[in-house]
Amino acid sequence: MSADNANHSSDDQTLAGDEYLPPENNRPNPTNRIPLPFEKPIVELEQQLAKLETKPNPPPNIKEAIRNLRLEIARLTREIFDHLDPADVVKLARDSHRPQTLDYLELIFDEFIELHGDHAFRDDRAILTGFAKIDDQKVMFVGQQKGRNLKERTEHNYGMAHPEGYRKALQKMQLAAKYKMPIISFIDTGGAYPGLGAEERGQSYAIAYNLREMARINTPIVCTVIGEGGSGGALGIAIGDYIAMLQFAYYSVISPEGCAGILWKHAKHADLAARALRFTSKDLLGLGVIDEIVPEPLGGAHRDHRRMAMTLKMSLLRALRQLESVPRDQIVQRRYDKFRKMGQFEEAANG
Repeated sequence: MSADNANHSSDDQTLAGDEYLPPENNRPNPTNRIPLPFEKPIVELEQQLAKLETKPNPPPNIKEAIRNLRLEIARLTREIFDHLDPADVVKLARDSHRPQTLDYLELIFDEFIELHGDHAFRDDRAILTGFAKIDDQKVMFVGQQKGRNLKERTEHNYGMAHPEGYRKALQKMQLAAKYKMPIISFIDTGGAYPGLGAEERGQSYAIAYNLREMARINTPIVCTVIGEGGSGGALGIAIGDYIAMLQFAYYSVISPEGCAGILWKHAKHADLAARALRFTSKDLLGLGVIDEIVPEPLGGAHRDHRRMAMTLKMSLLRALRQLESVPRDQIVQRRYDKFRKMGQFEEAANG
């Protein structure tokens, strides 16, 4: 990441806010959310704060106690979330109260016109595509949607796309290139759907074909991992010129449970696998896999959808402005060079 982008991230962290705002003052109101284990000390303090704040016309000592409790909650939240274990990051990335693709479509974009179907089999609702505007910039939007309740998750297949979903995404991206529109892609999936029907219709081929064709698309592509970035299911819409990750998202070749099942023959070792995979935003920025970490509000994106959306919108607009300066005949080569630079290789000495 360039120094300029690093400075932007610092500014965004300030904007995203280290101030504590109780859940009831934010959007959404997570009253029915079960806190994750590492959040329980914070929730206990928040409950104490809520009791104090219900007192009408509190005396000065109660007002002082409220102020001190707010400061303590902010301090504790910052301390906990600055030192999350990779396994805790996975839990946070999977939290159903985090803003999802449809939330961002409402909060960031205007005039979204959904485009359906792959012209071959059906419309895969795990991937949403369509025209949209971000400020005055027209874009092609592609994003994975998981859903929150059972009805939504069934409709969107938990964000796990079939081959027709990847075909749909690629067709819309090629349409964007035809009309010289930039592409914005949101990644949030545990992986491509592994069912029999998907395999019969060529799941692996559909993803591999997307990888090749996205590398050739002659228009800017901005990708953001907003939650889970699971394996080829994520990579199938993530070959971009600028790749960002939300602070508490993860992006990995395999889920920690899958890795543990392969290496240690049991998913109970998922925490160990999570540490070994190095898939957090900090890890991937250091490895050069992503270009930017998009900071989340204090305590995670689920606490304040609007603030998270505002921070993400600024990141997207910056990336689009940066890519506008790249000559169109250099976009594909620049993208190729970007991915060729990833990774480190060692060669054994001869003899």
